[in-house]
Amino acid sequence: MSNDFSFTIKNISFDENYQPANNTRATTNFANLARGESRQQNLRNALKMINNSFNALAHWDNPHGERYAVELEIISVDINVQEDDQAFPSIEVLKTHIIDHQTGERIEGIVGNNFSSYVRDYDFSVRLLAHNKDQKQFTIPEDFGDLHGKLFQCFINSATYKEHFNKPPVICLSVSDNKIYQRSDNQHPVLGFEYLANESSLTEQYFQKMGLQVRYFMPPNSVAPLAFYFFGDLLNDYSNLELISTISTMETFQKIYRPEIYNANAVAGNRYQPNLNNQDHSLTQIVYDREERSKLAVKQGKFAEEHFIKPYQNILEQWSANYAL
Repeated sequence: MSNDFSFTIKNISFDENYQPANNTRATTNFANLARGESRQQNLRNALKMINNSFNALAHWDNPHGERYAVELEIISVDINVQEDDQAFPSIEVLKTHIIDHQTGERIEGIVGNNFSSYVRDYDFSVRLLAHNKDQKQFTIPEDFGDLHGKLFQCFINSATYKEHFNKPPVICLSVSDNKIYQRSDNQHPVLGFEYLANESSLTEQYFQKMGLQVRYFMPPNSVAPLAFYFFGDLLNDYSNLELISTISTMETFQKIYRPEIYNANAVAGNRYQPNLNNQDHSLTQIVYDREERSKLAVKQGKFAEEHFIKPYQNILEQWSANYAL
């Protein structure tokens, strides 16, 4: 196997004073909240929603619903392809920590949660569009997601990752509005009822190349299932409090960004198809520009093409061909 690339990890607190760094992807959920006139109120409201959600789920020995608070860290991962070259900002994720006000303990949560990647922007917003430009029927390149998947697994298996994090990541996303989900009898005390999807999606296949499998659960107090991408055994590898930290954080983001699904006024039934045109939903008191976000994904995909894919094309192709998963 060829030499692996090196990674550098930076972390910054995500709190009401957070301001995005210059190289933070502007489409990232948390960066989008921290811009404009309402930035501090947005952040304050989002963090309050997360804490309220956490305490509602962790209700045992918590009579007043104020025992816990969630602290969030933004983890930025830079990749070095060649030693003397400038590092490229590859991915950003969130790390949760749980503050137990009753015991004074600070409990490590889960890394992952939100997932942002410049190379993923390139794959979906540049490469896939170019591949289908003159096609009559939508198709996917044969090696679509291969490089990104290997880069991600290279990072997860690196000494750098293991120095910073005790457990593999869990990434939590919205369900797809073009799939149908069927509720099963499997019920977890924190994750809630498991839902089964009627088919695989391109997103699932893309994350599969990253080594991640997916399960869908609708937690108590929720109105729609969430997609959990993970390594290993989701239900047994993580504590209830760890899982609650991910649920409360990511469902809050989804209520802001996908209110038609996650802030709907009707709860998902046994057979559920998400609907982004659903008018029967409530809005949070948090300002968010969805249209701007989709435009920025293309812009950032082109940035990745210009500063990473094209300059290192030969090295990346050779490395990817020789990388053994």
